[in-house]
Amino acid sequence: MVVSSYTIDCEGSNNEGDSGMNASELMEEARNIAAKAYAPYSKFRVGAALQMADGSVVTGVNVENRSYGLSNCAERTAIFTAMTIGNTDIKAIAVAGPDAWEPLPPCGACRQVISEFCTPETPVYYDDSKGGYITSSVGELYPANSLMGMG
Repeated sequence: MVVSSYTIDCEGSNNEGDSGMNASELMEEARNIAAKAYAPYSKFRVGAALQMADGSVVTGVNVENRSYGLSNCAERTAIFTAMTIGNTDIKAIAVAGPDAWEPLPPCGACRQVISEFCTPETPVYYDDSKGGYITSSVGELYPANSLMGMG
């Protein structure tokens, strides 16, 4: 599993006073880490970058297994790593797939996990497959969150 956590210099951020990087920079982090994905079977690399409230970025990649059901998506790798290191306040999520031929929003399992740790307003940025990205939110991607307010 390849993950990293580091702090970004927030000088010059375009987030209107928020700590951390802007959406384009966060997407670039996700695109860069995707190169480290372990995807020998599908050849479909995915990277995720989480902007944390303290200004740090936690990244993750998809990690495949011969038994596809045992594989793990980049978004979940990043979130599980953030929880493991005790950094639980996620402010934004970026998902990038350099091998995608169509837009790449989080899958259903990832949406469920994301909804556990993020508010409906948390921004989610994902590749549009044309070199740009689509801006959404947890609430738009997972509108019927039956667990909201239970934890």
